[in-house]
Amino acid sequence: MTPAVLATPFPGERTVTEAVIGEHKLNAGEYEAILTLLGRTPTLTELGIFSALWSEHCSYKHTKHILRKFPVDGPQVVQGPGENAGVLRLPEGWAVAFKIESHNHPTAVEPHQGAATGVGGILRDVFTMGARPVAVLNSLRFGPLDEPRNRFLFAGAVKGVGDYGNCIGVPTLGGEVAFAPCYSGNPLVNAMAVGILREADLIRASAEGVGNILLAVGAKTGRDGIHGASFASEDLTAESEKRRPQVQIGDPFTEKLLLEASLELITGRYIVAIQDMGAAGLTSSSAEMAARGGVGVELDTSKVPTRETGMTPYEIMLSESQERMLVVAEPSRLDEIIRVCRKWDLDATTVGRVTDDGLFRIVHDGRTVAAIPGQQLVEGCPRYAPPAVEGAEVAARRARRPEGPEPDPASALERLLDAPTIASKRWVFEQYDGTVRAGSVVTPGGDAGILRVADRTFGIAMTVDGNSRHVLLDPYEGGKGAVAEAARNIACTGARPLGITDCLNFGSPETPSIYFQFVEACRGIADACRAFGTPVTGGNVSLYNQSPAGAIDPTPTIGMIGIIGDVRKAVPSHFQQRGDAILLLGRTEGHLGGSAYWAEVLDTVAGAPPPIDLTAERALQEFLVRAAEQELLCSAHDLSDGGLSVALAECCIGGPWATQVFGAQLDLTDHADAVSVQGWLFGEDGARAVISSTRANVPALQRLAIELGVPCLHLGQTAEAEGSIVIVRGHHTWRWPVRHLRMIYQSAIPRRMSDAFTNRES
Repeated sequence: MTPAVLATPFPGERTVTEAVIGEHKLNAGEYEAILTLLGRTPTLTELGIFSALWSEHCSYKHTKHILRKFPVDGPQVVQGPGENAGVLRLPEGWAVAFKIESHNHPTAVEPHQGAATGVGGILRDVFTMGARPVAVLNSLRFGPLDEPRNRFLFAGAVKGVGDYGNCIGVPTLGGEVAFAPCYSGNPLVNAMAVGILREADLIRASAEGVGNILLAVGAKTGRDGIHGASFASEDLTAESEKRRPQVQIGDPFTEKLLLEASLELITGRYIVAIQDMGAAGLTSSSAEMAARGGVGVELDTSKVPTRETGMTPYEIMLSESQERMLVVAEPSRLDEIIRVCRKWDLDATTVGRVTDDGLFRIVHDGRTVAAIPGQQLVEGCPRYAPPAVEGAEVAARRARRPEGPEPDPASALERLLDAPTIASKRWVFEQYDGTVRAGSVVTPGGDAGILRVADRTFGIAMTVDGNSRHVLLDPYEGGKGAVAEAARNIACTGARPLGITDCLNFGSPETPSIYFQFVEACRGIADACRAFGTPVTGGNVSLYNQSPAGAIDPTPTIGMIGIIGDVRKAVPSHFQQRGDAILLLGRTEGHLGGSAYWAEVLDTVAGAPPPIDLTAERALQEFLVRAAEQELLCSAHDLSDGGLSVALAECCIGGPWATQVFGAQLDLTDHADAVSVQGWLFGEDGARAVISSTRANVPALQRLAIELGVPCLHLGQTAEAEGSIVIVRGHHTWRWPVRHLRMIYQSAIPRRMSDAFTNRES
């Protein structure tokens, strides 16, 4: 037991009792560890601090030892995990900062603000690294849209993402949206931000220099968001609606001012360190910065600017009010810092100092209300490695097959294009600004977004991807597949994959079958990242995503960054002209297990998903990048949900605002072999893409395919504008008018959302 450092309760605060400990979601072992660490009973303020920093959301107490198995190094890595965002090296002294995080539980009870503040928080993580945010992406998952509550949540979240990003002036360049019954009780909102910086301007969130001051910069502190971190670390229940006051309230206009002030403070070398007051607010930002620097801190909560009267130290420390930063600076720079902040109409208030005693100390009006050994506070949470055992139900699902007759392929394709998970997401991203700041090269609707870096010719590609069905049925292969799909999307644009950030959304780790999903999915992600040379630079784990209806399907979301040497050579996803050759890259074996065809058409989520051949995936990536560099491609689109038929339809339909569509004529007769019609049309084998090129370039593409060992089949050609997709296989011919498919594809979500605002639920 360490010698006790005294702290006294704040007048009027509750006594720490067994019931109060329970309210703070600390178990008996954790509370015993607190008693041992302090050598006495904690004050309520201290209990709240431990509750926040030892929550799953902040401590990663079930997952940190698994995450340490991710590859995190590489010549392109400037900053890996452990900071506000990861940073990768770009040419000419530039770098890219990026990160993805979840805001799931807040969105479940207050969708607009939950999603909006998710965007605001991830933007702050990026610009605290010294990077100017240049793009936002998001991964959204909701229950079926035939349920009014799901439509309400979906509409509110999309509006929240759009309102915040549009107001602050950062384009939304991509994302994904999926729907499944498991998300009805627990939607997922994962927001990713990307920023550009000069590598020399990188700053880290490490408190240094005994005697340096701590400043609160930005918005005043209110009572919104108190216990937000612990709320994110528990199951959603019928009582969760009562937690709505704990959802933060965003102000993108203040965020814009904070962004500009922060970047000026960083690039002007006015400050030592800076960190967002995100989850757990002032508590996490100050404690984590102190732990990184190996120092102590003393905070005076009576000096923290508040927007509500009578706030206690407990409330001030745990508030998650938005648009706030904690800054470490030398005292001699205070006047300059205040001047910069006033220029941007912001307050900068001294609220503490760096100390040499290693304590995390909170005082209020001269009274010490918390005194905790700082390093142990951040690193001393008990760690857990519960049993990980595959559930018998999942093993049984893998052995199952759909029952009943197969529908006609013509109607099956129409049903797939009408499924909201596959259908056009124009209804979503037409609410976002994808071109603000004039750097966007490829906007939403393609395989990946592309952005030019400053006024250079090179650029960055970005995407978010995941397939929860595959992870549910085989977590290891599904984890590999999530990374592989993201890399295919990046490579289809002509960019080379560089690195990833991940958002790992799972149910309760205390359930052995769910913990098995987490462990195996992470193993798959790690193996794929090693194979592709794409290190993990950071991310977020979101557990306890479950409601009385059950846990969500395991949903690891992969955010990936790639680099393209010349943005003028970026490859679009859609066919460009009549008469181009259509080629299929990769080996088709007709895997239907876990497919969208089984799920959406046959109402069966079952079977074994396709195994991911990492060598084949790497070869495909190399082919796509080199073909783009040699300007051999007119278009490229990866095959994923719905297989060849859906990919081909999307290529013909064109982008969300396309005014012209193209037909296609394919002959599969010579490639029938042992693969069924359904396997050819709807199978979801990995390492595949459909490309188009001028006929003159086909020989060069075939030579490149032989060189790299990538199977390449010349299946047909693009047809006249306003035409049809025609697929021939032996004596069978299927024909779909593209305008008809486009109408189905574009109207699927708007049709279901037409009464979203007349069925609002509080």
